[in-house]
Amino acid sequence: MLPTRRSLLTAFLALPALPLAERAAAQRLPLTPACGDDHDLTPALTAGPFYKPNAPLRHELFGDAPRGERITLAGYVLDTRCRPLAGSLVEIWHADETGAYDTRGFNLRGHQMTDERGRWWFSTIVPARYPGRTRHYHFRVRRPGAAILTTQLFFPNEPQNARDRLYMPELLMELRDTADGKFGRFDFVV
Repeated sequence: MLPTRRSLLTAFLALPALPLAERAAAQRLPLTPACGDDHDLTPALTAGPFYKPNAPLRHELFGDAPRGERITLAGYVLDTRCRPLAGSLVEIWHADETGAYDTRGFNLRGHQMTDERGRWWFSTIVPARYPGRTRHYHFRVRRPGAAILTTQLFFPNEPQNARDRLYMPELLMELRDTADGKFGRFDFVV
């Protein structure tokens, strides 16, 4: 029987603040490619034309598109030495299940601050592909006192990835199927 999104998120949130290598082994998830021996930052990508400032503070976005396939996204914000960064801004926006962005309000848009262990999470939906783009999420991440990272996260094994001119394999999420949707994981290095 598959775990649920809630059980995976609960397990993620229950993890102690361990060094990254020990934490990854405990979760049986691979290290974020950008945070390892080479200490590279998460690559930046364009915000695109649909960014809106002042997204609401919230974790739950799926109510904005109740017909969409549910997914929980989670991860850490880390420094280049792979240490978790508490109080970092994490902002998300993405298309709905038809491939449309809300340009009038704040549907499928939100922000939060990482907790004391540098963790972030959103419960949302899987966005649709739209002409010229593969499935993706837009993010802005800022550690306290630093510049904003604007980037996008992609789904593994998407046929459109190879045709999307913005796609970068370094920005692939770790994705798992659960009994009630998907669970995506990515750690930002800023």
